[in-house]
Amino acid sequence: MESRARLFGHAIHPTLIVFPLGLLATAVIFDLIYLFTDRSNFSVAAAYAIAAGVIGGLIAAVFGLIDWIAIPSNTRAKRIGAIHGLGNVVVVALFAISWLLRTGAERWEPGVAALIFSFAGVLVALFTAWLGGELVERLGVGVDERASLDAPSSLSGPSTRMPRGAGSAPTR
Repeated sequence: MESRARLFGHAIHPTLIVFPLGLLATAVIFDLIYLFTDRSNFSVAAAYAIAAGVIGGLIAAVFGLIDWIAIPSNTRAKRIGAIHGLGNVVVVALFAISWLLRTGAERWEPGVAALIFSFAGVLVALFTAWLGGELVERLGVGVDERASLDAPSSLSGPSTRMPRGAGSAPTR
């Protein structure tokens, strides 16, 4: 099933999710460094990474919803997509709460509650990222129908449709 929201031949949602995932994971790393070093620059960096990650997550969610709506009802993909999407809403909410708890602190230094929310967020994100992989790699959601090991570039424009799997086996 091809993605409904595409740009230059590629699905937009999986292209965008790398930013919030990377930013939010980096925020947790900065929090850990802050805890071990007590250097407030890392708490400030974590706060900025969380803010950017939450914004990026909300943008990616719009395109994920567009793709989810196109998945046929009563399928395993629809159920997993719903859990994936709702789980990612939880991730964004956990990090947003963590960010809000830091706003009144000097140099954005996180308290225990802010750290708990961000650490919980990254744990939920690991699970929802796995579900996203399940959707693409196992269930074929967002995969171009012409995909194969020898498919032409997505920038080359429309080409003749190749049957799924055509060209995927090496020739001798």
